[in-house]
Amino acid sequence: MRSPTKFSRNSLTPSSRIATGATNPLTSTRLTSTMKTSRVEKLSVEALNSLTGEFKGKYYPLKSMTEKEQQQLIDDHFLFDKPVSPLLLASGMARDWPDARGIWHNDNKSFLVWVNEEDHLRVISMEKGGNMKEVFRRFCVGLQKIEEIFKKAGHPFMWNQHLGYVLTCPSNLGTGLRGGVHVKLAHLSKHPKFEEILTRLRLQKRGTGGVDTAAVGSVFDVSNADRLGSSEVEQVQLVVDGVKLMVEMEKKLEKGQSIDDMIPAQK
Repeated sequence: MRSPTKFSRNSLTPSSRIATGATNPLTSTRLTSTMKTSRVEKLSVEALNSLTGEFKGKYYPLKSMTEKEQQQLIDDHFLFDKPVSPLLLASGMARDWPDARGIWHNDNKSFLVWVNEEDHLRVISMEKGGNMKEVFRRFCVGLQKIEEIFKKAGHPFMWNQHLGYVLTCPSNLGTGLRGGVHVKLAHLSKHPKFEEILTRLRLQKRGTGGVDTAAVGSVFDVSNADRLGSSEVEQVQLVVDGVKLMVEMEKKLEKGQSIDDMIPAQK
């Protein structure tokens, strides 16, 4: 099986990232006590602060940040925002906000971990440009190191033989992985078959601000639609191949050319 490849560096793919969540048996739901949430944070920070080399970093608790610092990290796509969705609020996701929540990142800001956002941990590997192969390598190595530390502490990530990794949101059952690329599609996004193309490529789109956000400046966050039924490598490769094709389509449309012969078959 091939490893995920990379895109040619160009202005249409400003950044790439791979993310997953993780929960552990300390508490398996967002409807949990402050004491348990704090315990998750304590264990997480101890584990993350023990990382070395390219993963050496620091934890920044949300409650000690100024509003300006929080907003800057959110604008830079590093930090999560306080949930406003009725569904998330009803699940208890904002309980005791912002206590026991924060962000940890390595010194290069290429490997990030959100603590007690939606999942207990949200692990993210990211960098500017389209080198998805390097993003995936860093993601796998870093996640494995974190999981080993949690296992030694007696709190492995929740995993089920039938369902795969168990995360807070049912849509993430399986690999839990979301490989995303920020890509500018000013012309393709206006094409009548844009949604059909995404569906055929087994991809989904959203704004770069996260779930339920609109694209700004025609820049979309394009990612794999599936978490079940295929491996992590296969899911990331779908993103790489799909985004490559859409960038080629975008360039043809920019020149006023037809893309009818480039419409893909259903994956």
